[in-house]
Amino acid sequence: MALGLTALASTSASAHRRDEYLQASRIAIDPERLEIELDLTPGIAIAPGVLAEIDRSGDGVVADGEAHAYAAHVLSGIRLEIDGQPLPLALVTRQFPALESMRNGEGTIRLALTAAMPPLPAGDHRVFYRNDHRRDIGVYLANALIPASDRVAVLAQRRDVDQRELTIEYALRDAGERRSRWWLPGGVAGAIVLLGGVMWWRKQLVRSTSRPFAARRVGWMSGRK
Repeated sequence: MALGLTALASTSASAHRRDEYLQASRIAIDPERLEIELDLTPGIAIAPGVLAEIDRSGDGVVADGEAHAYAAHVLSGIRLEIDGQPLPLALVTRQFPALESMRNGEGTIRLALTAAMPPLPAGDHRVFYRNDHRRDIGVYLANALIPASDRVAVLAQRRDVDQRELTIEYALRDAGERRSRWWLPGGVAGAIVLLGGVMWWRKQLVRSTSRPFAARRVGWMSGRK
């Protein structure tokens, strides 16, 4: 399923229409933080307008200040919540392609965002994500990534029709519970080995006590010789 969603997103990104601003979000949930990868690809028909928003000086180069200002503008249109409470997002990295590739409808802006999770108890939780950047021309994709931590298990994903909104239901396991499960395989293996040894000892005892008395007596007499 994960591979299928990735393939679908890649196909959509490469085949989006000329007059659309494709915005694909991938969300990774960790016990301590939440990370978002956001790719923005303007179609060739709308690229000049998007470039005008980015390159404010009009010199054909995306300066650091212009890249930062546009990334902040995108960030201002994103809403993120954990269990109904707002979760502040911060920009980690930004990558802007050459303006010429964007004019051809091929360049993709890549933003990496992160948010620190508040202390959460073990149990079920809900992440809500909404992207309102350039609703007039935007088309959206949103998916949860497979968690890297075994303490997190994604239970369900719900989207609106436009995929501007994504709700992720997930379960958070207690850290102590995770450690106890690590010890479980070793404990079970040790118990199996111990049980096997006991069964072998009992089997040998039964064999020795079930031999005929005469045979045992002969063996005893042979021992005396």
